[in-house]
This record gives sequence, C-alpha cells and structure tokens, in this order.
Amino acid sequence: MEGTEVRKLAELEDDHWWYRERRHLLAKAITGLTPGLALDIGAAGGGNTRVLREHGWDAVALEYGAEGAEVARTRGLATVRADATRLPLADASLDLVVAFDLLEHLRDDDAAVAEVHRVLKPTGTYLVAVPADPRLWSGHDEAVDHVRRYTRDGLLELLQRGGFAVTDVRSWNVLLRPLVALRRRSTSGSDLDGLHPLVNLGLRTIITAERYLPLGDLPGVSLLVRAQPRS
Repeated sequence: MEGTEVRKLAELEDDHWWYRERRHLLAKAITGLTPGLALDIGAAGGGNTRVLREHGWDAVALEYGAEGAEVARTRGLATVRADATRLPLADASLDLVVAFDLLEHLRDDDAAVAEVHRVLKPTGTYLVAVPADPRLWSGHDEAVDHVRRYTRDGLLELLQRGGFAVTDVRSWNVLLRPLVALRRRSTSGSDLDGLHPLVNLGLRTIITAERYLPLGDLPGVSLLVRAQPRS
C-alpha cells in the first residue's frame, strides 16, 4: 500500500466503522487464547497491534514500507520493517500471527503463508482476513494495490498448501455487500475516505448487527479465517 493510503488509514482507523468493527472481530477471535508473543503483519496504522497489546499480548507490528513502519512507531508500538515472505524471526517462536488484509497485496502469497507456518509454534494460531469474491474487483482494489480478491475455496486451498488446518472460516460484511457492489461499480479510486458522521454511524449500526445474525456462510465483502499448523 502506498504511503498516502497508509496515512489515510492511520487518520481514519480510530473512528471509521470498518476499522472499528474489524478490531472487534480481532478481539473476539483472541478470546480464550493465552497471551504470548504475537506478530501483526501488515500492521499499517497499528490499530490491530494495539488490540493485541490491550489484551495482554507481547505484540510487534510488522510493515514492509517505511511510511507504515514510521506511523506504527510514532504510536508507541514495537515495530519491525520487513518483507512478509522473509520474516526476521526464529522458527517456532510465535504464539499468534495476525494477517488482516495483507495476503491480497502479495504476488507470492504462498511464500507468506509458508513463512507464518515456519515461525508459529505448533500450538500457535494464524488469523487471516482478506477481501472476498473476484466479482467485486474495482478501482478501490487497484488504488490500494491489491493483487487479487479471494474465493472461499481459494483461500482454504492456499492455507492448506502452506501446512495449516483451518478451524473456522466465515464471511464478514455480508449485509453491506449489495451497497459495496453498487458503490464500486459507480466510483473509482480508494474507499479510504472520511465519511459524514451520520453516514459513519449508520454503517456502524448495520455492521454491528452482523454480530448477532447467522450470516457467516453467505457471500460477503471479506473472509475471516482461523488456522493452526497441521501436525
């Protein structure tokens, strides 16, 4: 992601409905896990790294670009600048790896998954979020340097090739999918823009409703996966 988009993200993520709910999803996903050493790959503004720290994890933000790494550092986060396909960490050294909206940026997503498998402990957890459904491809994907959007089967096959057993997979942003599809057909460029507070509140209300509805098997805008190294 280019520096301008990283700066936009950092400015938006505290209040923007999408980033707020994504932090909630991360907090829910780590409930019940014993805190240990965690890596947030593609941390950008560091919102997810802060969630990990707030829940007792010894969390490090990893960013490829200088701009993203600097943003994370200025927020007081332990930060490493490195390539997701060549992690500067020892084998079996991590308890948790979070890769939210990272893999779609990488030409060699297989290499990135293999690296996570290498650095995770056998009892570790891998949490992944990616944009779903190639039919939703739009100018937004191009503006934020996406290489692909994933089908559910394609993401599961990627993780299984990399040595992981998937323990949970679900769609997210299901209720707003029709609106997203319509907007992206009629606009170009990134969706990382500020919203009127009332619009932001309305979208936050809708996305929050998904917490209480059985929508995980329906088509959404994103996919969320929990996986563990396969023994």
